[in-house]
Amino acid sequence: MQNYAILIDGGFAKRKLGSAKSPATAESFLRLVQQLQSMPPLDAMRLHRVYYYDSNPLESAHDKPLGGGSIQFGNTHVTTQSKQLFAQLAQQPFMALRLGELSFEGWVVQRKKLDRATGASVEICTDDLRPKISQKGVDMRIGMDIAALTLKRQAQAIVLVSGDSDFVPAMKFARREGANLYLVPLGQRVKPAMLEHSDLVLQVAAHEFTIPRQPTTETTQVKAAAV
Repeated sequence: MQNYAILIDGGFAKRKLGSAKSPATAESFLRLVQQLQSMPPLDAMRLHRVYYYDSNPLESAHDKPLGGGSIQFGNTHVTTQSKQLFAQLAQQPFMALRLGELSFEGWVVQRKKLDRATGASVEICTDDLRPKISQKGVDMRIGMDIAALTLKRQAQAIVLVSGDSDFVPAMKFARREGANLYLVPLGQRVKPAMLEHSDLVLQVAAHEFTIPRQPTTETTQVKAAAV
């Protein structure tokens, strides 16, 4: 029986499975995995492992310009949610977390403030600023794992949950080495290159896995055969 691995681009999937008012939960991701497991041709294959890629939350403190005071990112609700999500996913069988880092790169004026500007200059206050934060090391980890899984023959099929065309070189590599590449864009319109270099697009509607956050510590476990 052939093996397959599911690689989830966490930043992309969180945007598709959740919203600001109802963020994606571990339950959302586990339901997604179960849905993929039940779909042909994966239902006739064996799950090797689920890889979830994201960034550790930013926990440093930074002073906001224009007298905005100091912001401790480690105390924000977003950081708390991220830690809870990672802790729940890490406890699931056949689930591996690959975490990069977030880098604080200063402050920028919010786009809506600039869009409302009518002249050559604009007056801004501290509320018009937002932090500029970039993700480091996540795409690299996804590309390296696609290569490793393929070269070591640990998985004969790669299921990539993403809509990022930056992964096209890794997708091409996997197929050249004999693996099948199944793309899961969660309803996102992707660039033609991603379709060209995938063997199959698995159509999964993201809204099916958007569930209300409930006060429970239990999550649905991923069903998987022994490796």
